[in-house]
Amino acid sequence: MRTIVITGGTDGMGAALARHFLSAGDRVAVIGRSRAKFDALLAAVGDPSAVERAEFVAADLSLMADSRRVVAQLTARFEQVNALVLAASYIRRHRHVTAEGHEASWALFFLSKHLLVTGLAEPLRASGRPVIANTSVPGAKAEALDFDDPELTQGFTFGKSNAQQRRANELLGILATRDIPDLSYVTWGPAGLVRSSFAGEVGAGMKIAATILGPLIGQQPDDAVRPLIDLIDNPTPGRAAYRGHKPVPLVVGLHDEQDATRLGEVAEAAEDET
Repeated sequence: MRTIVITGGTDGMGAALARHFLSAGDRVAVIGRSRAKFDALLAAVGDPSAVERAEFVAADLSLMADSRRVVAQLTARFEQVNALVLAASYIRRHRHVTAEGHEASWALFFLSKHLLVTGLAEPLRASGRPVIANTSVPGAKAEALDFDDPELTQGFTFGKSNAQQRRANELLGILATRDIPDLSYVTWGPAGLVRSSFAGEVGAGMKIAATILGPLIGQQPDDAVRPLIDLIDNPTPGRAAYRGHKPVPLVVGLHDEQDATRLGEVAEAAEDET
């Protein structure tokens, strides 16, 4: 029986993945903020055995203390983790500082992922053919990351914040594949619009997409994640990037290895502060 860990596993594509893997007979640890949504997810699976194979871990992953607690709980519970799916999302169009003093989007979309990837390295290694599936859409420019101000204390915009997170998560793949032999690290985004609630501060464009275009042309989350399920079921060691089923080129910068090392140091320094 495989063990699948899914952040953001109570909503949207994360919930679709959780339902699929529970229906397939896997053990699934769902990390989210709503126990009620987790209970609804289990009810939707409709398999009494899923209750024994499912575990809910309540956490706000924009908080480093919660991310550390999640790592501690999962490493105590599971000797092996076959797949780690990083799908937690909460959109913020404006700069917001958490109670721990970090910019919330940077904390949720990168720092928590760094903590989970590094903290779960041992159980991932133990599984033999581990997969990390990161739903940070690939393709940000190599120069998108400001190492001197990653939390954007100056000149914050939603676009700049989003690009930084995406580039950081591609570099995280370099760190992860250095540390975990035979790891398949995939940055993945859906091929098109997905019917989603877009949790968070949603701008006018996203509201239109969610309320008008989504029901007309958007994919159901269960359909949107099928390509990602295939990648998790048939892992290929190394780094890769996909939009839906389609592989896309990895972004290559002039100093990727050095940038990845520097990013790891930045992340560890930020995590040590809280």
